Amino acid sequence: MKPAYLYFENGTFIKAQSFGANGTQVGEVVFNTSMSGYQEIITDPSYAGQFITFTMPEIGIIGTNPQDNEREIPHCKGIFVRNYEDFFSNFRAKESLQDFLQERGIMGICDIDTRGLTKMLRSEGAMMVIVSTEIEEREELKTLLNSSPRIEEINYIKEVSLKEDKTHTQGTFCFQSFDYSTPKTEKTIVAIDFGAKDNILNELVNVGLKTIVKPHSFNADEIIALYKEGKIQGVFLSNGPGDPMVLSQEVEQIKKLIAQKIPMFGICLGHQLLSIAHGYPTEKLKFGHHGGNHPVKNLISNEVEITAQNHNYSVTEKIKEVAEVTHINLFDGTIEGVRYKDSPIFSVQYHPEASPGPQDSKNLFLQFAQML
Repeated sequence: MKPAYLYFENGTFIKAQSFGANGTQVGEVVFNTSMSGYQEIITDPSYAGQFITFTMPEIGIIGTNPQDNEREIPHCKGIFVRNYEDFFSNFRAKESLQDFLQERGIMGICDIDTRGLTKMLRSEGAMMVIVSTEIEEREELKTLLNSSPRIEEINYIKEVSLKEDKTHTQGTFCFQSFDYSTPKTEKTIVAIDFGAKDNILNELVNVGLKTIVKPHSFNADEIIALYKEGKIQGVFLSNGPGDPMVLSQEVEQIKKLIAQKIPMFGICLGHQLLSIAHGYPTEKLKFGHHGGNHPVKNLISNEVEITAQNHNYSVTEKIKEVAEVTHINLFDGTIEGVRYKDSPIFSVQYHPEASPGPQDSKNLFLQFAQML
């Protein structure tokens, strides 16, 4: 390990230790309350441009393995942990977390009071930070941070999205289970990749949906033609990083799909983009929702689901003018799911595919298939 220096935009300066890639990086820092699944969290494309603070104090003992990647190339800037354990012990592990991070150019910072850091973020909100194993002078770090673009000024979708079409055929990895006792459908959909987690695509395949994945720069007219010809029966809008309000081109294409009343299902960023496309802007949360233990109430069934979440933005109450609210967050009352009144479209803010996290909400994929 070598020394690492952190300077936050509120003036906080911390000296810590580095066990990941060396260098200097600027990003937004958030905290994640999951108790397990650090590899899936690190490889979630929605964390592009961010440093992840793990509230679980011990990280590393599980090691890493190829099956748990949500995408092959991670896009987070780095992780902050209280204590890193280089010795790993798990029958599926192939290499240490340290080797995993260093091979992929991701910073790993340890010996940090993550409880204190999380309380700071909870009190003051998510903020920008510069982390360096090269620069130790506080004022130099401050100058570099102040001259760097903020995360909301960067379009990370172009970085994480596919560059060309592909057909996804893989189902959920065998270590995860769910009772799909209801007969599967056999329909074809287009999934728009804004940074989709692989396990979302796996779950779509699990319920019998042939899934054609298209990049964020999709052409709505092409999809409309496929729908009218009967070659596809619906569209899925994926999760992804960053501020949805900067994705004006993507929103314009989604508006065309809405006008044709094509059945759609959106998760996370897809949920937000559907709201914007209907004319209702999103707003940034103070510190976002990141973790695998968030209670959400299903207003249709009156049941509470424990959910996995990863987002910094939320749709607003004004969406009730065009949609029925189906789910709310029991931590802060924010909207977690809607069903549009005049279109076969529904969406949720949380992650029903879990990975990591609870599987309470996996039936949403089946609901989408049944709707088609």
